[in-house]
Amino acid sequence: MAFLHLPSSLALKTTCRSALTPVPVTASSRPTQNSAKFPNWVLDFRSKSLNFAFSGALALGLSLSGVGVADAKVGVNKPELLPKEFTTVIDVAGFLSDGQEKRLAEEISDIEKDTGFKLRVLAQNYPDTPGLAIKDFWQVDDRTVVFVADPNFGNILNFNVGASVDLDIPRSFWSRLAGKYGNMFYWKEKGEDASIEAAVMAISSCLREPAGPNNCSEVK
Repeated sequence: MAFLHLPSSLALKTTCRSALTPVPVTASSRPTQNSAKFPNWVLDFRSKSLNFAFSGALALGLSLSGVGVADAKVGVNKPELLPKEFTTVIDVAGFLSDGQEKRLAEEISDIEKDTGFKLRVLAQNYPDTPGLAIKDFWQVDDRTVVFVADPNFGNILNFNVGASVDLDIPRSFWSRLAGKYGNMFYWKEKGEDASIEAAVMAISSCLREPAGPNNCSEVK
């Protein structure tokens, strides 16, 4: 799972700092004594780049344990892969049935009406992705959670969390969510669609909880 962040050139405030290289993070990642050898952004959840998910590029990755994974890919920006009409769920990978897409879109609509937060779901299979084009298509802002489901990232659940969302939702929730429903064992056994649906419902439950020190303490 990776927390992700748009570079400042795209004029979006997020919970993260800009980074030239994205940093995939798994739920089991922990800092070690060797972590000091790396820049501070390697150790901070805020250092993940939304450009990483939007472009579908898995560039040089550094985990919190300081382990490097060199798997450079070229960024993607394919607006031609966007749907002709607006939708909050884009599935270019074919993970979801029409019925599943409809149910998720309805749930996302209810979330926005009830909480004011916007959830957007992109299911992709790099390099088949609209990539950066979704930023303008969805008008991503600081009240938006962008959920990118891509098995090429190892953990299928990847998130960008807007700054306003980050004020209410503890960051540990996203790593616990990825650990429960995004790990490779889960989605390979139950299917990518099951991971996506479970994640959306868990996010819905979390966003509806009153803000406080113990909100979202359980991934449902």
